[in-house]
This record gives sequence, C-alpha cells and structure tokens, in this order.
Amino acid sequence: MKTQVAIIGSGPAGLLLGHLLRQADLDVVIVERHTAEYVLSRIRAGVLETTATDLLERLGLDARMHEEGLVHTGFKLTDGERMLRIDMELLIGKHVMVYGQTEVTKDLIDAAPGRGLEILWEAEDVTLHAIDSDAPYLGFTRGGEAHRIDARFIAGCDGFYGPSRRAFPESVARDYELAYPFGWLGILADVPPCDEELIYANHEQGFALASMRSRTRSRYYIQVPIDTTLTDWPDERIWDELALRLGPQAAEGMARGPSIEKSIAPLRSFVFEPMRHGSLFLAGDAAHIVPPTGAKGLNLAASDAAYLSDALIRWFASGDAEGIDGYSERALARVWKSERFSWSLTNLMHRFPDGGAFERRMQVAELDYIAGSRAAQTAIAENYVGLPL
Repeated sequence: MKTQVAIIGSGPAGLLLGHLLRQADLDVVIVERHTAEYVLSRIRAGVLETTATDLLERLGLDARMHEEGLVHTGFKLTDGERMLRIDMELLIGKHVMVYGQTEVTKDLIDAAPGRGLEILWEAEDVTLHAIDSDAPYLGFTRGGEAHRIDARFIAGCDGFYGPSRRAFPESVARDYELAYPFGWLGILADVPPCDEELIYANHEQGFALASMRSRTRSRYYIQVPIDTTLTDWPDERIWDELALRLGPQAAEGMARGPSIEKSIAPLRSFVFEPMRHGSLFLAGDAAHIVPPTGAKGLNLAASDAAYLSDALIRWFASGDAEGIDGYSERALARVWKSERFSWSLTNLMHRFPDGGAFERRMQVAELDYIAGSRAAQTAIAENYVGLPL
C-alpha cells in the first residue's frame, strides 16, 4: 500500500490530522493497534479550548458539539474559605466548551468513511523504517498477515507508549520529565453536576475537582497518594471526601450516585524534543504529557494537528519546506507555555507530601493576589482558554 501520509494512532491528534489532510485531498492512512470499540471506551478530558472547537468547525464536524456541549464562560478556585470565579467572558471575551474527548473521537471516527479517511484497526507490531530518507515505510501485522505502507511522511500520533518516539536516534533526542508524588482518583457518575462550572479546590486534605461531561453526568477527582488502590475507596468514601474538600457551597448542590467508572491516574509533565526527525513527525501524547490540571492534553493534540496539517498541505501543494522545517519549534513553543500553566496551577492547588507551613502560606498568598488582581485573573483566563496558534 502507498500513501502520502501514514499516521500511527487514532486518538484526537491522529484523527484530527487525518481529517485536515483529507480535507485538502491528500492521501492518508491511519493505523491503530486497538479496535474502534476500545478507542471509544477510553474516558478522557472534556474541556475544549477555542483551538479545538475551531478545528471541528473548520472540518464541519461541530454539529453535535454545539448541540450537546456546554459553553463555560468561567471557572472557580476555592481554598475552603472562599470561592473565586475567573470570569473568562468578562476578562478576555472568550469561553471554553465542555464536550468529552470520547465524543470528539466518536465524531471523527464516524465521519471518516464518508470523507475517505481510511483507518486500519487492529494493526499490531507497528515498526518504522527509513525515517531518515524520503521514502519511509511502516511494517505491521493485521489478521495474522504482514503488511507494509510506503509513504512520503509518517506522523507518530501513537501516545506515550507508542513506537514513534522510540524511532528517533538517541543522538538527537532530549526529554524532560517531572513525576508528581500523587495521583488523581476519578469517579464518573450519572448525576447532575454540583455547579454549573468547574471548581478547582485546594484543601488541607488535598486537591479536588468538580467537573462534568453533560448536565446529567458528573466527573469528580480527588488527590490521593501515588500508591493508593481503588479498593480503599468505595463510592461513599469518595463522595464524603469530595463534599469536604470542595466546601459547603459545592457540597450542598452535590447529588450522589453509584460510580460508572473509577480510576487512578498518575500526574506527570513530559516533553520530548525535537518533534520532527527526517520524514517522521510527532504529535499529541507521543511528544508531550501535561498534568490534567487545566485540561491541556487534548487541546495540545489539536494545536499539533493544526500546525502539522498546515505544514504538510503547504509542502505537497508547492514543495515549500518552511512549514515542515519549522513545525517542531513552532509546536514546542506552545507546548512549553501550556506545560508552564499546568505546572503552575498544579503547584497552586495541590498539597505536596514534603510541603510545609511556608509552602502553604505561599499558596494562600498567591490565591490572595489572584483574588485582588484583575491582571492576574486575566493571565489565568488567557491560558485557560488557550493561547492563540
């Protein structure tokens, strides 16, 4: 099989990139090691920046998002004694959209056949070859048979554990990582949210987040030690802890119900440089991981797809290599700014095991400053809705 661009991975980065390239009539094939059902079963983030919503509108795949998604013009920070609202609409005239990553993925997968975007499901043991040349190719097995795809470019959108990043020569690779000493225990339940907007809470027991997927489905998180097991946290204990950490105002509006999903996610920051080597490009989690604080993961995948699709379309149209040559630097500039915001919000709202009275006073002082400074609130709002491409 031959194609112009071979994409590894059918997460948001790969699907968005594939649709954007097909919209420009480029030949594209996506290979995915899992089934479509498995991909759609993954529970992920649900806050979309304007970067992501603009891409869905550009593709004409925004109808369900606008029908079912929730427009949020602000969000809240609390330390147990006060509730501070960051009014994004007032401060910068923008908003975010609450629409789950699973729903975005479903919209992109459902639209693929009609738009000529081929996805090869259950493509296992993917290997990358000749990435230093103008004729790279993929090898993989499918249904017990060996296959090969020859391409001009390969896009590695295969997540943190995929083969694409590992194909970079050690001589050019650099990675930066920070592992946090705690995780997030998440619970998903079919109950109305406790508030119309997201609430980020800093409590002496640790961080908590009240969020939602819809008006009838809520997603909550609490900070837990990294070695926590789910068996230690039955539903009732989680609801009690959420009510405590989120404070009385949120607790009053909280509806409890049985969990339909529970999980514990470790928190880490990770950036890999560069995001291009030869004919291989990285996008999404293959190149960077952000803590979920601030909801930047899916949105960075969207900006990577925007940058890379524009660069590849330009190259195939005219042979102009400026876009592909500058892709890594351009994408990484936005990645590092998003990493900075997630890192700063994580440090502000979480309790660290080695933190003492001084660190706690610094958090209080920072929240005091934010509460009294329109400039500080504006900076937070600008980063939360997403910096421009």
